[in-house]
Amino acid sequence: MDEEVKTTEVRTEKTHSGDTDVERQTVATENAAPTSVIAKRIVYYFVGIIVALLLLRIVLLLLAANQGNAFVDFIYAVGGIFAAPFFGMFSYTPVYGSSVFEVSSVVAILVYLLVGWGIAKLFTLGSNSRAV
Repeated sequence: MDEEVKTTEVRTEKTHSGDTDVERQTVATENAAPTSVIAKRIVYYFVGIIVALLLLRIVLLLLAANQGNAFVDFIYAVGGIFAAPFFGMFSYTPVYGSSVFEVSSVVAILVYLLVGWGIAKLFTLGSNSRAV
C-alpha cells in the first residue's frame, strides 16, 4: 500500500537575549506523490495521446484531407494502427480523399478511454485516500 511520503526537517536555534531564552524553529516539509498516482498519470498520458491521434484522424477524414500531405499521411497511418482492431465492425471502409465519418474510430476512442480508466483505477485500488 502506497502512502504519501512526507519528509519534515526541523531546525532549532536557541539564543539568549537578556533574561529570556529565544527558540526559533524552521520547518521544511516536502510532499512526494505516491507511485500509484504517478503510474495513473502515465496511463492517462498515453491514453490521451492515442485519443488525440484518433480525433485528428476523424477530423481529417471528415474534411477529406489530402493523403499526399506528410502530416495527414502520418496521422492516417498511426491513427489507423489504433483504429485497426475496430475496422469491419460496420459495413463500410474509409475512402481517403472523400469526406467520411469513421464510426470505428469513435468506437476505438471509447474503448481506449474505458480500458485506460480501468488500468489507471487498478493502480489506486489499495489506496485509502479519497483524493487519489
